[in-house]
Amino acid sequence: MSSDVILVLNAGSSSLKFRVFGAEASLPLLANGRITGIGSRPEFIVDGEPASKLDAGIGQEQALRALIAWIDDHDNDWRVRVVGHRIVHGGEHYAEPVALSAPVMDTLESLIPLAPLHQPHALAAVRAMAQFYPDPLQVGCFDTAFHAGHASVFQEYALPARVRQRGVRRYGFHGLSYEWMAQVLRERHPGLAEGRVVGAHLGNGSSLCGMLNGRSIDTTMGMTALDGLPMGTRSGSIDPGVTLYMMRQLDMSGDEIDHVLSHESGLLGLSGISSDMRTLLENGSKEARFAIDFYCTMAAQHAARMAVALGGIDALVFTGGIGEHAGAVREAICARLAFFGNFEVLVVEADEERMIAGHCQAFL
Repeated sequence: MSSDVILVLNAGSSSLKFRVFGAEASLPLLANGRITGIGSRPEFIVDGEPASKLDAGIGQEQALRALIAWIDDHDNDWRVRVVGHRIVHGGEHYAEPVALSAPVMDTLESLIPLAPLHQPHALAAVRAMAQFYPDPLQVGCFDTAFHAGHASVFQEYALPARVRQRGVRRYGFHGLSYEWMAQVLRERHPGLAEGRVVGAHLGNGSSLCGMLNGRSIDTTMGMTALDGLPMGTRSGSIDPGVTLYMMRQLDMSGDEIDHVLSHESGLLGLSGISSDMRTLLENGSKEARFAIDFYCTMAAQHAARMAVALGGIDALVFTGGIGEHAGAVREAICARLAFFGNFEVLVVEADEERMIAGHCQAFL
C-alpha cells in the first residue's frame, strides 16, 4: 500500500540536498540525503550511506532523475504528493509559500540578479521536475518571506525614490531558519517567544534577526545576501565606496568585484587560510585568531543593532553550523554583549527542511 510523502529540495550549483517526510501531521522524517559533486564526481548519500552509483559529469537534471528513481524503488512505495523547494528570493511579490505556476516562475526568474548564486539553480530544479515528474504539486518557500512585514525604517535605503521604486530595498534572508526558530521557541520557551529575541544564524552564510513576539522586526542582510555579517567567503557590510574604488582605481570589472566579495572575502579573506570556522579554531595562528575575533566582534555589533530595533534583548538564540557547534564563538559573542545585562542564551538546531514540509502540508 502506497504512502503519501512530501519531498523537500534544496538545489545548488553542484549539490542537491533533499529530505522525505511523511505527509501526516507529525511530519515523520523518512529519508535525509544529498547528491554532491554534480558536474564532476557525484556521490549519492541517503541517511549516511551510499544509495546508488551515478555517472561522472552528470548534471542537475540527471541527479534529480536519480533521486526520483530511488524514491520510486523504495520498499515503502512512497507517493510524492508535494515537492517543496527552498527558493532564496521572493522579492516584493511573495510573502508566503506559493504554488509554482508558469507566471510565478517567470516572476522568480526576474529576481535572479538579486540572488545570482542561488536562485538559478533552484528554478532550474523546478523546471526539470515539471518536465519529467509532473504529477506532484511544486511549492516555493522563500528565505525572504519571513521578513516581508518590516517597517519602512528597517526596509528602505537612503536613496532617491526613483531608485527605491525599482525594487532597491532591504529584503533579508535566512527567513526559513528564523521562522523555524520562532516555532521552536513557541513550543519550548513560550515566554521567551513573546519577547525580544535576537536570532543568530551563523554558518557559511551568516545573519542576525531581531524578532518580537515571533515576528521579524529587523535583520542584517539587505537587498542581497552579501550584506551584514562577514561570512565564510562573503564580505558582509563594507563601505559602498570600496566597490567604486575597486572599479575605478583597481580597474576591476563588475564580475571581478562580485567574485572577490562573494568568493574570496569573509573568513577566507581575513585569514588567508580557510573559510571554515572549525579549521580556523583548530589552526591557532595569528591570522586565524584575527579572523575569528573580527567575526565575533561584527556579530556582537550587529546583535546590538538588532537590540536597538527591539528596544532591548531577552534572548540570544544561535543556530546554523557555527552557531550550533562552535561554543567558543558563542562565548566570545556573548562576552562582547555582557553590558546588556542578563539575557537568555539558547541553541536551536536548524531545520529549514521541516519548516518547508510544514508549509507544503497546507497545499495537500
